[in-house]
This record gives sequence, C-alpha cells and structure tokens, in this order.
Amino acid sequence: MSDPRKPRTRADYARGLPDHHDPTAGIGGARPAQSALTLRLVLAVFGLVVSVAGGIAWLATDLPAWPGVALLVLGAVAVVDIVVIVRRKARGEPG
Repeated sequence: MSDPRKPRTRADYARGLPDHHDPTAGIGGARPAQSALTLRLVLAVFGLVVSVAGGIAWLATDLPAWPGVALLVLGAVAVVDIVVIVRRKARGEPG
C-alpha cells in the first residue's frame, strides 16, 4: 500500500487510487469515469461573476439589502470552490 503522506502524481491517478473499486469496470467495454474539473471550474467562475455582479447591482438600488448580501456570500463560496479546483488540477488530477 502506498504511503498516504506521499504526494500523488498524475501516473497514480491514471493507474487508479488504492482501495478504489469501479463496479462498472469491464462491463460492456465502458471507459472509466473521469472528473469534470474543467467544467466545474468554468461553472464556478461563471457563478462568481454573476453573483458578484448581481450582488453589487442589487446593493446599488433602494431595495432591501439582504438579497444582495446573499449573492455576495454565494460569490465567496464560488471563490472557495475555484481554489479547491485549481489545487486539484495543479496536483495532477485528470479532468
């Protein structure tokens, strides 16, 4: 078994992680599933832009402030998601 503290390489992910079981392996010649990190990154950036722009636009009006604040909080969540995705991609995970 591999050392859990050792950083994983791209080859480790291509080979498959230890204790990973793919129930569809070998059935009908199906390819192994891959993570859609790039799509997730694009959607997170889109969510960040829309929520921050919407929050700022909402706060510029005379309407109640809580929906604008909620949009800015969603923008902060999108920033955290972007950081997680970029770290996973830099680590060499496919997708």
